[in-house]
This record gives sequence, structure tokens and C-alpha cells, in this order.
Amino acid sequence: MQTATTDSDTDDTQELVLLTESPYDTPNPSKALQDPEGLSAIGGDLSTTRLIHLYSKGFFPWFSDPDPILWWHPKQRCVLKPADFHLSKSLKKALKKIKQAEPKDAQWFFSINQDFSAVINNCAGLRVNKEGTWISKDIKTAYQKLHKLGYAHSIEIWQNETLIGGFYGIAMGNMFFGESMFSLAPNASKVALQLFCELAQKCHIELIDCQVESKHLLSLGAKLTEREVFSKQLEQLIPATTTNPVLIQLGQKTQKQRI
Repeated sequence: MQTATTDSDTDDTQELVLLTESPYDTPNPSKALQDPEGLSAIGGDLSTTRLIHLYSKGFFPWFSDPDPILWWHPKQRCVLKPADFHLSKSLKKALKKIKQAEPKDAQWFFSINQDFSAVINNCAGLRVNKEGTWISKDIKTAYQKLHKLGYAHSIEIWQNETLIGGFYGIAMGNMFFGESMFSLAPNASKVALQLFCELAQKCHIELIDCQVESKHLLSLGAKLTEREVFSKQLEQLIPATTTNPVLIQLGQKTQKQRI
């Protein structure tokens, strides 16, 4: 593991780590660059071993083709405690309308892991024009592998048989690392997150990593926490890089649940 130092002051040292072939290379997050903020490492690969290891330490990949793989660990992390999910008056009103929907073709359903590929493809497709193609073919392949291993999960909202919203991420220990969400109908992704937060206690998920702040996430109850605090939380919530068995079992149920 090589490093490129960008500041000679040892108290303020910034390092951009050049990852080697070892999937266990671990940059020091406190030395992440300040510009661009949070960039910690470059290179390596998207192997399942490396992804599992680096996620457990708080890093996530975010880059656009044809750039090399970039690994980030922001100074301030956007996180959501499931119990803190904010059910606004407007969302509460929308949920009531959804639950009372008639005729049958307007009914909404909730599921887990029923179509992981469709969720990640929708997340990628909706971001091509806005944010570039950071959910690339390689990203899709890597997370599909994580899904087959029981680490990556999709949370889905359907209108009868049509997928209209949801999100995907990685569950490890008592953590869920959210990656991306999408909506093809008003409030669909919000409803997906709200229902997932209701299930969190049953799944022993104590914290959801939302990565980078946005007004949308903050309005749903997410808060900013310092890098050092987040890293300590990970040590407590991920004593071992194990999958979440309860979430896997819930995903094995084939029947969609009426909202």
C-alpha cells in the first residue's frame, strides 16, 4: 500500500493511498484529502473481499468511467438511526391515501430482494443525466456478487407488478450502508425507507449510513456525524464482517406485502 502525501505538516497530513493487489489495504481515514473532501484512496479493484473489508472500515467507492476507482471517507457522515425516521405530515397523508387505494391497480406493495437487478438498474438509469454513470457496469457486477453472497440487498416498492421505487445497499453486522435510491412515483423511495426503518429493530440494524448529506435525507431524519464518531460506531456495530441473517430470511419470502 503506497501513499502520496500532500501536506508536509505532520499534524495536518493528507494522504492519497494507492491501493495494491491486497484486498485488505486500509487507508487512514483521518488523513483523507480535504480537496476533494474525503477522498482517501485510488485504485485497487471491486472484489467482494475488498468491498466487504473497506465498507466495514467506513470507505465506499464513488467514481465515473473511465476514471480509476476512487474510495471515500467523508469528514462528516450522513447517518440515520431507524428510530429517528421523520414521518412528515405530507408523507403520513400520502401513506394513508396509498393504503386506502382503490381500484386494485393502484395498490402498493413492499418487498425485499425480489428484483435486485431491476433496483440497481433503475438507480443507474435515473442518474445518467444528473450525476453521470457512476453506477457503471463494473459497479453493477460487483454488487450483484455481493447480493448473491447475502451482503447486498434491495428494498422495493411496487404498484401491483410494476416496480416504482426503492433502494439498495449493504448489510453487515448491525449496520446498513445505503447506496442509492430511486422513485418512479411520488414518495416511493420515502415509503421504502420508512418501511425499512420499521423493520430495522427486527433485523438488528441500529444505524443506516447515508454517506453524503442532502436536503432530502436530512428531511427524513438523517443527521451529520463526525468521521471519528462514525468510525467508532462501526467498530461497535460490526464486530465481524458477517451478513444479516434476519434480512436474508425476510428477502427469501416471495410474497409481496400490501402497504
